[in-house]
Amino acid sequence: MKQFAFTLLLLMFATTMSAQQGKSLSILGDSYSTFEDYLQPDSNFVWYFKGKHEKTDVTRVEQTWWSILLKKTGMKLCRNNSFSGSTISSTGYRKEDYSQRSFCKRLWNLGCPDVIIVLGATNDSWAGSPIGEYKYSDWTDQDLYSFRPAMAYMLYHLQNRYPNTEIHFVMNSELKEAITTSSKAICEHYGVNFIQLENIHKINGHPSIKGMEAIAEQIAKNLKCEK
Repeated sequence: MKQFAFTLLLLMFATTMSAQQGKSLSILGDSYSTFEDYLQPDSNFVWYFKGKHEKTDVTRVEQTWWSILLKKTGMKLCRNNSFSGSTISSTGYRKEDYSQRSFCKRLWNLGCPDVIIVLGATNDSWAGSPIGEYKYSDWTDQDLYSFRPAMAYMLYHLQNRYPNTEIHFVMNSELKEAITTSSKAICEHYGVNFIQLENIHKINGHPSIKGMEAIAEQIAKNLKCEK
């Protein structure tokens, strides 16, 4: 009986791991997902660099949340299109035009992945981007300067450009309530998996080594592929 129970546990573990094992992962993100020499295109702005850095203790790519997640799940990296300081909407800091670096602009360049993880909305919250109204079709360029229409535009086009691809939206902790609740509502509208991060340790507003580990663990747990 004990041998049967042990065998059953092994089978359950193998099934859990095989859910993501061997799949390709692309990332659409902001500074939280950047690392020097690991971005496509390589002209994207970077927050995390190799070696000693006065603003963070994350100095090796192996310490990033996505590198840890790849190791946990057995997935392989397809493309990391992350851009430090970028917003989902076209409105950036100081109300500057961020349309050329926005998530809505970069969503088209994620390769051919099996899984897409979007970790964003942090800069929309910090920059005070306009919230706008919920809008699920017929977007104009002007609509995309507000968060809700831009979020909907992004998810709609991700689903249509990458059919049969798993899409997961990861929500940072400690953001404005309107950003968090709007993101969750729009994810529910499109049937996109919403992952709310909790208790992420940060240095200068960005995940530390400890914070990166927590992000990877929480995403892996949500995907049911943790070890």
